[in-house]
Amino acid sequence: MGESEQAITMLFKILMEEEQPDEGTFRWGQTITTSYFPKDNSEFFNGHTESIVDWLRPYSRSEITDTYLRGFLGRMLFSGDDIYKPVEVLSGGEKVRCMFSRMMLFGSNCLILDRPTNHLDLESITAVNNGLRDFKGVVIFASHDHEIMQTVANRIIEITEDGCIDRAGTYEEYLEWRRERGMKSFIE
Repeated sequence: MGESEQAITMLFKILMEEEQPDEGTFRWGQTITTSYFPKDNSEFFNGHTESIVDWLRPYSRSEITDTYLRGFLGRMLFSGDDIYKPVEVLSGGEKVRCMFSRMMLFGSNCLILDRPTNHLDLESITAVNNGLRDFKGVVIFASHDHEIMQTVANRIIEITEDGCIDRAGTYEEYLEWRRERGMKSFIE
């Protein structure tokens, strides 16, 4: 978290090697596989006219049958003939759900999510929250959703002008820690 959303987005882009850091280096562990949910997903949809299931098909590393892909889309609340809807007419929330279906296909053990609940309705936010809470890997995320912050996060890293604050614990515990120190907060 941090006051500058641009700084967080840039950090995520650096972690995904889309951007180079001004200084310093990092290296993922040998067994880490990542999936990235960018704040702006338009590059995945611009110029695409195919159906949702056909848009998802190239991201599958194994089976490409409609039945197999329908399972991933169903987990993100696409049912029946919804999967044949052209991606060019999808709402922002539907595109977010497509992106989550895409990420599930990868089976990564580290998810990097930049404001994943933007554009989602309450039912979809609940589904994302439950999925992230039950995920057995590492989740690095930024969100405006208090519930997801509280139920998914077990470590809070705040990016400030003076550096980073890194605290183990829940979101509520972090807020209490800040209050106890009389720290002014933009996050409540």
